[in-house]
Amino acid sequence: MKEQISLGVIIGNRDFFPDRLVADARTEIIEELGKQNIKPILLEDWESKLGGVETFRDAQRCADLFKKHKEEIVGVLVVLPNFGDERGVAETLKLAGLNVPVLIQAYPDDLDKLDVARRRDSWCGKISVCNNLYQYGIKYTLTTKHVVRPSDPSFQEDLKNFIGVCRVVKGLRTVRIGAVGARPGGFNTVRYSEKILQRHGISVVTVDLSEILGSANKLTKEDIVVQERLQKITNYANPGQTPSDALIQIAKLDVVLHDFMQDNSLDATAIQCWTSLQKNYGCNVCTSMSMMSENMLPSACEVDVTGTLTMYAMQLASGSPSALVDWNNNYASDEEKCVLFHCGNWAKSFLPDIEISNAPILGTTVGVENTYGALAGRTPAMPLTYGRISTDDTRGVIKAYFGEGELTDDALNTFGNRAVAKINDLQGLMHYVCRNGFEHHVVMNASRTAAVLKEAFGNYLGWEIYQHNN
Repeated sequence: MKEQISLGVIIGNRDFFPDRLVADARTEIIEELGKQNIKPILLEDWESKLGGVETFRDAQRCADLFKKHKEEIVGVLVVLPNFGDERGVAETLKLAGLNVPVLIQAYPDDLDKLDVARRRDSWCGKISVCNNLYQYGIKYTLTTKHVVRPSDPSFQEDLKNFIGVCRVVKGLRTVRIGAVGARPGGFNTVRYSEKILQRHGISVVTVDLSEILGSANKLTKEDIVVQERLQKITNYANPGQTPSDALIQIAKLDVVLHDFMQDNSLDATAIQCWTSLQKNYGCNVCTSMSMMSENMLPSACEVDVTGTLTMYAMQLASGSPSALVDWNNNYASDEEKCVLFHCGNWAKSFLPDIEISNAPILGTTVGVENTYGALAGRTPAMPLTYGRISTDDTRGVIKAYFGEGELTDDALNTFGNRAVAKINDLQGLMHYVCRNGFEHHVVMNASRTAAVLKEAFGNYLGWEIYQHNN
């Protein structure tokens, strides 16, 4: 069962509309939210007229209720069973000071019920509510249909996407990322601004790679924690031809990384790999990174902090693991397909044939025997949302691009973690990536969540966004 989340609910009302409309809407919205395992936080029907919000006193009561639940409310749903009172909605949100996403829903009228006793006028009221929120500087989200019943399938999809938006906004405003080691000398592409990220609530906790390796080297294969991690590793992936000594090295490193994350309350990591880890410790960290990403603690290589930030954002949007990949190769002469690759640290969700292996390309310079821990596996056909967050340091902004496509089952004879992607106007996308100075790393997620990312990044976080083939 998915985790329960809480939404504040404001039911707008105007006194000259039928009371029954508000009472019915309250019952219906509680029922519909319950189906989605969403906990509604709203006024009781005795705390104001039918539990609606109309007067300033109603707004104060509702705002006080929201403040008491501030830590659990991730968003607010505004329900308009009739025209509603635009000031009551705006004042509630202003007084509550939650700074969370807001979804505006308004009921449709029935053509045979437009008499004084049964009309709603919610079509018009929604415009007034949005106008007031705009004046107050409060950001809000619209439903696909201007007016829609809560039971309508389009509203159910809107609600699902809105919850994704709420998760992304809340998560990115408080995320803590561990940067393990220095950026590899040959990877200027993963430079980023820690200060710009911090201004947006994104904290980076750094640690020297020597501290991590030093702690790992103090462990022995007899240590219980090492044996426990070794068991988890071999349960997670087929060890293949990986030597037992290499598996011990991987397990020791995994223990220390796990402790570092717990000690610093981290949500994600970006780890130095190429080539210090192989030269100074003798294995790859890919298996540990894959396990973390599969367990919703995304991890990116080459200290790509904004790469792992993107992984985290897509994970929040979809509720499923993400993977950091390279825009790596053309796919023969097909201009709308390309090869995605890494040596490989992708979450197990992308690798049904997962196996612990080595990294042949890296092995040409550091010795293949020092690269065990990389994963091998082919990603099958599945939905694709791709994208990238980046700090544009010279302009002082965070920017992002994203879009949707498909991962295919097209033949691909190579090693490592690999996939074939099909994206409409791929050539145009590559022009955009290159023209705007984005990194060679991109993130993939098996979902259709571009709309969620657009709303979260652009509307609520205020970042510069580009949605490909919107």
